[in-house]
Amino acid sequence: MQLHQTLALIEDNKNNQTIELPEGWAQGRAFFGGFSAALAAQFLLQQLPADYHLRSFAISFVAPAAPGAATLSYRVLRQGSSVLQVAVELLQNDQVMLAGLASMGKARSSMVNVSGETAPDLKTVNDGPGLPDAEIVPEFAKHYDYRITSGGMPFSGQPGRTFGGWVRFRHEQQQLTTAAIISLVDAWPPAVLPHLNKPAPASSLTWTIEFPDRDLSPFNTHDWFQYEAFIEHAADGYGHSRAGLWSEQGELLAISRQSFTVFA
Repeated sequence: MQLHQTLALIEDNKNNQTIELPEGWAQGRAFFGGFSAALAAQFLLQQLPADYHLRSFAISFVAPAAPGAATLSYRVLRQGSSVLQVAVELLQNDQVMLAGLASMGKARSSMVNVSGETAPDLKTVNDGPGLPDAEIVPEFAKHYDYRITSGGMPFSGQPGRTFGGWVRFRHEQQQLTTAAIISLVDAWPPAVLPHLNKPAPASSLTWTIEFPDRDLSPFNTHDWFQYEAFIEHAADGYGHSRAGLWSEQGELLAISRQSFTVFA
């Protein structure tokens, strides 16, 4: 089952919903975190008023999820005149798999207007290789196309601070949504993997992703999007990075910060 087929199962105005996480999205021994986070975000957006834009989503991957039934629930922590703070959880077998804190805000007039950071020079889609068709590539990654044009291939022993390139959904052709953006950003592995000279486990620990209030209707999930991560610090089996996702035309769509673990 594709991501958008699962998202379509979410009902409006219904807390404590049970959704089936499909097979085919493994990330090592766990279910792909970007799918779980996208599901949680879409669930919130369908429960709350549409004039509240999802500004920031802080996600903690508490435990590895698995294919099968999962329950989504939310709780409003505070609602002000323009900002809504909401907690969301995804549970399996009465255990929290994912916990998130969403900050949602209505647009209002402001004297401040600073354009988004421009996309880095990532060359073109034709200038970089995709991920190899190899057993080492996680199952979920086969739902995406990649072109690596910044940094090296994972496990290639090429140290550097940047990692990224181009990404799109391989098969899905839907209008781009916030949930799809979450999935596209997390489809990239931690930026330290090119530093390694052999495969080793690595995964997100915490993740915050923020969204400029932009009209997404011109974009399709099968369009190419630009992504680049920058390693701020990594040592002792943990790392910290920041990243961005831009349209092919260079429009900033998401700002990401991640802490991650690496077992090498």
